[in-house]
Amino acid sequence: MMKRSFMPSFRTKEELEALQLEGLKWTVKHAYDGSPFYRQRLDEAGVKPSDIRTLADLKRLPFVTAQDLQAQYPWPLRAVPFDRIVRLHASTGTTGRRKVLVYTEKDIDDWADMFARCYEMAALTREDRVQICVGYGVWTAGVGFQLGCERFGALAIPAGPGNIDMQIQFLEDFQTTVLGCTASMALLLAEEVEKRGLRDRIGVKKVIFGAERSSEAMGARIKELLGAEHAFDIPGLTEVYGPGTGLDCVHHRGIHYWADYYILEILDPETLEPVPEGEVGEMVYTTLRKEAAPLIRYRSRDLTRLLPGDCPCGSPLPRHDKIVGRSDDMFIVRGVNIYPSHIDELLSRQKGVGSEYQIHLSHQEDGKDYMVVKVEREPGGDPSTDGALSRKIEKDLRKETLVSAAVEIVNYQGLPRTERKSRRVFDHRQY
Repeated sequence: MMKRSFMPSFRTKEELEALQLEGLKWTVKHAYDGSPFYRQRLDEAGVKPSDIRTLADLKRLPFVTAQDLQAQYPWPLRAVPFDRIVRLHASTGTTGRRKVLVYTEKDIDDWADMFARCYEMAALTREDRVQICVGYGVWTAGVGFQLGCERFGALAIPAGPGNIDMQIQFLEDFQTTVLGCTASMALLLAEEVEKRGLRDRIGVKKVIFGAERSSEAMGARIKELLGAEHAFDIPGLTEVYGPGTGLDCVHHRGIHYWADYYILEILDPETLEPVPEGEVGEMVYTTLRKEAAPLIRYRSRDLTRLLPGDCPCGSPLPRHDKIVGRSDDMFIVRGVNIYPSHIDELLSRQKGVGSEYQIHLSHQEDGKDYMVVKVEREPGGDPSTDGALSRKIEKDLRKETLVSAAVEIVNYQGLPRTERKSRRVFDHRQY
């Protein structure tokens, strides 16, 4: 049977822009006609659907935020009648009300195609067996991985998160070739495979992980322990269907994103103006086909940069870099703005340390803020070198962040592991 391709039909930038303009016009009219929320917002901005004539008109449209979704709970952004809605999903809701998004049958169909494209971009075949180790239920992760896998035509193994003994048994018994999970879960499984001496008895070749930032060191460690050839980074958020909105190809030169399904703006979080190509800014989404809950200039708070030039794979799909963090992840120490990704990148360049770390912030009696970075020693590392290693990292941290920090080297696997997202920053400050 001939394999279907899920890659886009456009080949040039001009073809893509024509497709995006058509989708933008449709989305604005659809949202204006079907959603009281959007109609009010657009009226307040003085914009009618007929005003959208070029892609440059995108900047005339108002922004939508997570707070808008929470304020409109339980049916934010809904732009179709209830008899056309076939499913809802929700964010994890770590603060305030959950963000609930609804889907039509076409939305689900489009999402399956988008995720199937991820598997094609990762060069999977119909012979692959994909063990899905992320949450099912109201979350988008598990069902997204499974929808795409079945649409693509590979074998889905819906293991869900946790239950390490079962996961290891599945890896060996079913000869899983692809793992879909968070980076933290992948590390947990990889270390367990090493502990049980099973590397030569499993067949994992590729790992696809997302939902949290992962360092180069972490990805390299996971591949080493599993004997895998590739580790892919998959972005996505519930508001934009779910995971599966892009993927890096086998060349790993940035994440190709599905520009035929959404427009991605990279804006300065403060001024909300575009940043130059190659500079970091906030990812702002406008969907082009989404029916039930379309997005118009949705501020994700995720931070990345657009990558110039062409990818060696030859795909016409544009690329953005890995997500470096969130604009609301930033913390301030002694007047300096710091993102966890700054420390993540610095530690990834250090020899002698592992991939796991924690950042602890405290406010002492002298009225000053203090930062302690705990980082694991590399596997098999010599504890007698801890002092010199911590001093070197402290020097590099002070040079690159302009903030002094104490660095504690702890034993390999001395920091907690999780099958979900690892917590990196612990702010103990009380003023």
